[in-house]
Amino acid sequence: MSRTVCWFSCGAASAVATKLALKERPNAIVAYCEIKEEHPDNKRFLKDCERWFGKEIELLGSDRHSRSIYEVFRKERFLVGPGGAKCTAVLKKGVRKKFQKDGDLQIFGYTMEEQGRADRFIDANPQVEAMFPLIDKGLSKSDCLALLAKEGIELPAMYKLGYNNNNCVGCVKGGAGYWNKIRKDFPEQFEKMSKMERYLGRTVTKHKGKRVFLDQLPKDAGHPVKDLPVSCSFNCEYIEFERKEK
Repeated sequence: MSRTVCWFSCGAASAVATKLALKERPNAIVAYCEIKEEHPDNKRFLKDCERWFGKEIELLGSDRHSRSIYEVFRKERFLVGPGGAKCTAVLKKGVRKKFQKDGDLQIFGYTMEEQGRADRFIDANPQVEAMFPLIDKGLSKSDCLALLAKEGIELPAMYKLGYNNNNCVGCVKGGAGYWNKIRKDFPEQFEKMSKMERYLGRTVTKHKGKRVFLDQLPKDAGHPVKDLPVSCSFNCEYIEFERKEK
């Protein structure tokens, strides 16, 4: 029997996408790829979302890598490159591919700003039957943040600290401005990634077009990380109205 699998990431967008999918497919599985380096507040957010969804979230992970980005870095001896981050490939994509079955309908939380990303996913994964409810309903990331706030669900700590995404604390895909914010907010994680860079002889970011180790990154390098606005568009208001009427 075919399944519906909602991929929940502890991000605002995946939470709203899951909630929308469950309205039409209440028997869907909600799955989460657990990574140790995410902010500890994600555990609280996950439990809040379980209550909102009315069902438990299935915790998955790469135990071979102890569900840790640093285990991936040490074993694979790679951080990030033009093809993406090794931690994402192993701890998210790899876990998803191991869990999925032929015939699954898979729900992803790509927002309307990420249409290109959704198109690339479809091109790269022709065997996957994918659905993107946020794109279908014209919802942005800002809409998702606003919808969660209106539901009384406290946003994850990383959003409240001003980060645009709820990734690991110290994401290798971040730029110079992002890493300088990590240096200020999470100095221990900044130092840990700095040491990993030196251990592998690889870097995660650039300054003035050149690769640079984090321990050499000027403290004023990069663009400041700007808060993502939390506001409801017309489509967001429609979703709320639809929910209340039903």
